[in-house]
Amino acid sequence: MSILRLRVRFDFINSVRSKRTLFGGKSPEQAAEETRQHKVSLMRNVPIQGIAIEDIDMSQEIYSVYDEINGREMSYAPVIVTFNADSMEHAVKFAAREELRVVQVLDPEELTLSSLEIERLMVTISGEMLDYKRFLERKVNNWR
Repeated sequence: MSILRLRVRFDFINSVRSKRTLFGGKSPEQAAEETRQHKVSLMRNVPIQGIAIEDIDMSQEIYSVYDEINGREMSYAPVIVTFNADSMEHAVKFAAREELRVVQVLDPEELTLSSLEIERLMVTISGEMLDYKRFLERKVNNWR
């Protein structure tokens, strides 16, 4: 398979657990911006097998929504990442995360996958889903 070129949008959520205190503290927007800065720094500085980052766009505005389940305002900091992947497996491993909102395949216009490539892709997706399930289980167990 030839190199894939994709663009993804990640919306990084604020990591503040408590509301602002009387003496200040971080607003949800500030926390979302810090999370975005940290995640982008990792993308830029930590090599990812099979992935070459072409561009990272952090120019989109931070937005907030009220989360009725948690009863608090949640802020999201969008990042658009354009990258090249050596294979569909590498692309899935890079993009399959909780913050993923949009995927756009820029090149090639059409893909043809062999049986072996489809099998590998399905195993990769299954592994990513299991990892995410374990992550959610840890999160729920720590919340109790």
